[in-house]
Amino acid sequence: MSDEPETKLESPANLPEEAADKPARAERKSPRLSLLPLIQGLLPGMKRAQRHIAEAIIRDPELFITQTISELAKACGVSTGSIVLFCRALGLKGFPALKIALARELAEPVLPFYSKQIKGKEGTPRILQRVLEEHVASLQQTLNLNTAHGLNAAASAMLKARRVVFFSIGLSYPVAYSLYARMRLIGLPGFIEYDSHMQLAAAAEMKPGEVALAISVAGSTSETVECLRLSKARGARTICITNSVGSPLARAADIRLYAAPSEVKYFQAPLASRVSQLALADALLVILGTRRKRASVAHLGRAEEHLLRRRMHSAGGPSRASVDRQPRARK
Repeated sequence: MSDEPETKLESPANLPEEAADKPARAERKSPRLSLLPLIQGLLPGMKRAQRHIAEAIIRDPELFITQTISELAKACGVSTGSIVLFCRALGLKGFPALKIALARELAEPVLPFYSKQIKGKEGTPRILQRVLEEHVASLQQTLNLNTAHGLNAAASAMLKARRVVFFSIGLSYPVAYSLYARMRLIGLPGFIEYDSHMQLAAAAEMKPGEVALAISVAGSTSETVECLRLSKARGARTICITNSVGSPLARAADIRLYAAPSEVKYFQAPLASRVSQLALADALLVILGTRRKRASVAHLGRAEEHLLRRRMHSAGGPSRASVDRQPRARK
């Protein structure tokens, strides 16, 4: 008898660019990666046959593991060979290994919500519970999709950079601006433009020794992808935070960080995408701050002192300087 099929997967955080179109050639180094979030993240960049197989898995993973390879091929309208190639592209030896990996993942206590929809009829308490559950699931998937190596590489590049320039538009822009602003508070050189045309102009001015960091949910936003590609062509180190594995943005990045893809949508926007992006940004900020703790604390202290004076002045209270000038009462 043969040994048990290999089910280990490598985190996609540092997959080579050529692997993104297959959709991802894993090297079986890390057993931590969750299979379902990986497949969902790869979905936007898959070709037709691969997409049909992936959609069948995501739609009903429990039913999927009960089917034979012939039944699945017929249901998806693909050949059995396409299914075998799909499994190998995920770093698995074959179809039996894929079914074992799915069965193990479905047995885990924390599972993503694949087919649940938020319904107003359930009432406000239920909606609140479901939204928070979705966020918790998204954060857990984000943890599984990234490695310490990827975060360390991103933080090291940002610390060595003469300047970190951020590129993002739409719903991901507030995440980029939040990271930029907090970097400035701890004394790191950052730069960001709001207008997409000015972002392109900033990309055209990138230089070696600088870092371009782009954030996008779909990873296919043409403006953001163009800025990151141009920054790379100009010699800058490139980093991305995206919810789509193997996307054009990911392929343009030297270092890739993946926020978990969110299937549940509200007003056409992925519900938990911003939360998982912000969690990665927070993790980066903490790493940056701890690696230069003294300098970070000093910069933050100076900023907080002046911000406190402004708040007191805006509230109509005495400024710090006026308080210091007042004579102390004698005992």
